[in-house]
Amino acid sequence: MSSTGSHRAPTLAVIGGGQLARMMAQPAIALGLPLRLLAEAEGVSAAQVIPDQLVGDHTDLDTLRAVTAGTSVVTFDHEHVPIAHLHALVADGIAVRPGPDALVHAQDKAVMRRRLAELDVPCPRNAVVTTAADVEEFGLPCVLKTTRGGYDGKGVWVVRAIDEAQAAFDAAAAAGVEVLAEELVDFRRELSALVARSPSGQAAAYPVVASTQLDGICHEVVAPAPDLAPALAGEAQEIALRIAGALDVTGILAVELFETADGRILVNELAMRPHNTGHWSQDGAVTSQFENHLRAVMDLPLGSPAPRERWTVMVNILGGPTDTGRLYDGLPHAMARDPRLRVHFYGKDLRPGRKVGHVNAYGDDLEDCLERARHAAAWFRGDLGNVSA
Repeated sequence: MSSTGSHRAPTLAVIGGGQLARMMAQPAIALGLPLRLLAEAEGVSAAQVIPDQLVGDHTDLDTLRAVTAGTSVVTFDHEHVPIAHLHALVADGIAVRPGPDALVHAQDKAVMRRRLAELDVPCPRNAVVTTAADVEEFGLPCVLKTTRGGYDGKGVWVVRAIDEAQAAFDAAAAAGVEVLAEELVDFRRELSALVARSPSGQAAAYPVVASTQLDGICHEVVAPAPDLAPALAGEAQEIALRIAGALDVTGILAVELFETADGRILVNELAMRPHNTGHWSQDGAVTSQFENHLRAVMDLPLGSPAPRERWTVMVNILGGPTDTGRLYDGLPHAMARDPRLRVHFYGKDLRPGRKVGHVNAYGDDLEDCLERARHAAAWFRGDLGNVSA
């Protein structure tokens, strides 16, 4: 008996060697899906676990062609590959997922705001500004953002007095980008709506989560968002699905939202890759965001995004201000204290403020999950003043 099908999966190229690519490797192993990595340096997070790798510059087209040679699909750990290069790969016959016409909306905040306005998606009031006079006309206080390159609080300034605007213009001029002004939103909390979408149009929506930021970095995520009105949760998921469809996103789309003090939701940012606010899904959902991203970009049927437990809490492990932090050496205490705790390290050296891992705690009692996850993350951080035995 013979078969015309193939038992071998095609190789998927992944651009970027950070922790997101590292965490794609685990479901790729289970699915028998070979990964080929373009890493920015030897020994970076994903390079420690993906043996088929090339070290090179993601802004160099020849390097991109080298890493995608013999592959049929390419996806991303980050959103910084030049759009022109992605169009060139498409012309070479590589399936770029998400594609360049979608990814530009995650690269350029001004492009994103214009497109979302066309889609009638609720957003903060915004405008591109070129001078301090433009900022004054827009109105203070406001938030200024470089249109490209910002992440984890970088490239963002809260401006309450006009002389504070110059730092944004200086940074934008140095980077050759524009400045976007946005209203300073009076928000109750930040939410995130994650969806997965395949080239065939199948989509899956994860529960809407609440996220907390620390110094501009995602610090804590609660899934699902506590006390979120069902109608508002449904609206957030509908917005994320509508954006994914209209922009033809393939893979994971994370829509970061403000829940305003007066009960509305506004779109803050878009990310077209697995996202920090979806890390809870590794242990708290039937199918993690990383597996569904792989399924989506390979055009496989998507897995269920349903939660396994009533609550899951994710807390990032950040490097502390001193060298008192511990990672592997912290495992005996954390594991003994909480045998149900799930720990994810990124293979990175501790540095102040750096994301070096995260923990997930799940169960029926939200306060218990919060305490367990916060304790473990503080223990690994070396923040001994905030933990008890």
